[in-house]
This record gives sequence, C-alpha cells and structure tokens, in this order.
Amino acid sequence: MTTRLDHANLTVRDVDETIRFLQAAFPEFRIRSEGKSWRGTRWVHVGTHDVYIALYQASAAPAEPWVPYAGKPGTNHLGFEVDDAAGLRARLRAAGYEDTTVPNRHPYRRRVYFHDREGNDWEFVQYLSEDPEKRNDYSLPDAT
Repeated sequence: MTTRLDHANLTVRDVDETIRFLQAAFPEFRIRSEGKSWRGTRWVHVGTHDVYIALYQASAAPAEPWVPYAGKPGTNHLGFEVDDAAGLRARLRAAGYEDTTVPNRHPYRRRVYFHDREGNDWEFVQYLSEDPEKRNDYSLPDAT
C-alpha cells in the first residue's frame, strides 16, 4: 500500500492572506475549487493536481491565540518537501513573511521555517540525499 498526504484542512481567519502566503511559497499553487460550506462560510482548495490545502473561513474568534510549541494540543506546523529551500526562503522573505528558521546543519537536509500573518508556523525541507537512512538520521548535531 502506498500512503501519501492528499491534503490538509485548515480553518483560518483570512483565506485570501493564507492563499498569498501559500502562493509565495509555492508559485505553482492555484485555486482548484472554492465555494460555501453547509454553514455558509467560504472554503478554498489551493494547490496542484497532486496536493492541496483546504482553507475554511473561521466563523468565530478563538478564545486565545494559538501559539505553536506552547504545550497545548494542536498543530505546531505543517512540513513540506521542496526542491530548493534557499529559493523558497528568498521568495517568502521578499513577500514580507517572518523567517523563524531554527539552527540546523544536517548534511542531508536543509530546513526553513516561516510564520504566516496569522502566526502559523510552516516548515519546508529540502533533502540532499535519496538514501532514507541519511534523510532520516536524527543522531547528528542540529538534526532535529
């Protein structure tokens, strides 16, 4: 059996801003479909033919803002494999997004992290080896 992530479904405060962030990261992303949910809120699928992010317009304010890695249940980040982490970093910086990259010097992967305007953290990883043993080696310094 082959398993791959088809899509992620996120509720966001500003659908259009999240689309801008995703298209800055992934210029090939397009709106695949959009409409209204059974509750009347807007939804948009943005991505490629192979993968997409489903965005749903929030209809209520959160009781408190989400803070990734604060110890509460929730999604800390979504991680995407990319071909060129440095190029993606340059595009997102040029578009004004906050670079939150942690130090990482793994010989077989490069990782960059960014916050979108809502404070969500996004990880982008470029693998420098096809060997799964090397790609998934967490024993090296700064390899987390």
